[in-house]
This record gives sequence, C-alpha cells and structure tokens, in this order.
Amino acid sequence: MSEIHLSRCSWPTKDEQYLAYHDQEWGRPVHDDKRLFEQLVLEGAQAGLSWITILKRRHHYKRVFCEYNVVKLAQFTDQDIATALLDKGIIRNRLKVNSVVNNAAKFIAVQQEFGSFDAYIWGFVGGVTIVNNFETNADVPAQTQLSKKIAKDLKRRGFKFVGPIGMYAYMQSIGMVNDHIKSCFCYSKC
Repeated sequence: MSEIHLSRCSWPTKDEQYLAYHDQEWGRPVHDDKRLFEQLVLEGAQAGLSWITILKRRHHYKRVFCEYNVVKLAQFTDQDIATALLDKGIIRNRLKVNSVVNNAAKFIAVQQEFGSFDAYIWGFVGGVTIVNNFETNADVPAQTQLSKKIAKDLKRRGFKFVGPIGMYAYMQSIGMVNDHIKSCFCYSKC
C-alpha cells in the first residue's frame, strides 16, 4: 500500500513529531490560558535556536516547569531555578529559565487585569484569526507591525524573551494568524 502524500508547508522536516505539530497544532486557535503560557515559554526558549530543538524537549519543559502552573512558577525560589538549570532536558540558559518565572508572575497580572490571558492576547486581533494567503514559505514574514506592537506591550508589562520575531512565531503557533501556505492541506482547516 502506498503512502498518501499530503501537500504541506515546506518548513517541517520528515520528523514525525515535527509533522504532527504542523498538522495538528500550528496555526490552530488556542484559547486555553495554560496552553497559551506553554507556548509563550517554548517560543522564549527557542530564541536563537531551531523550533525542532525545542519541540523535541517539550515534555521536559512541561515536567520542569510544573506543567505550566503559573501560580507555582511565580513562586519559584533561587533554589528551584538552580534545580531547573541542572535538568539536561531543557535549554539550560539562566536568562531563559529566569524569564519563565518572571513571565509567570506577569502572566498572572495580565489574567487579573483582563480576566484571562486569552482575552488579552486575542484582543489584538479582535478574537478572529488573521488568514494570510501566502503562496510559498518564503512569502511569510518573520515579524509584522502587529507582532511589534504585541512585543512592545508585553515588554512594557515586564515580560522577557518576547521580541517581535518571537511574538510573530507565537501568533502563528496559537492560531492568531494562519500562515499555512495556500497549497498546504492545513490551510483551510485552521
């Protein structure tokens, strides 16, 4: 029996985990605060690295960072951070690990102000996914005016590792924008 060929965006490799992420998660709207925080952590961890590097460590991040319980993370002590930095399953960069703890506290502040992080972040797009019509992955921008605006607002609120390029990747990953190319089978599913 021959394998069915699906037309996809060109960025995922043939790695099964990468393909599953592309096919089942990327570009699909996320409205659960825990998942929104997870993706914020993972995008911050990716800074300067490839997405597959982080994706393959995803389960370690979940374990090390209390399954993304922001209340527990906001209470991390210096000893908790030191312990996290010993875990070879994550990227052991002190600034990135510190940012997870910092961002958990800032995330809680946003939840308190807006009722949920979902209401805050999706408010930038009026709660509706921006559907782009790109022909090739080369057409997809690395950042936009909107990602710059979000990054600026998050930084003003004290978040770390939230630059405009990372925030555009975040917007793509949580479905605020659908950047699947038009020929990709996921384009119309998001």
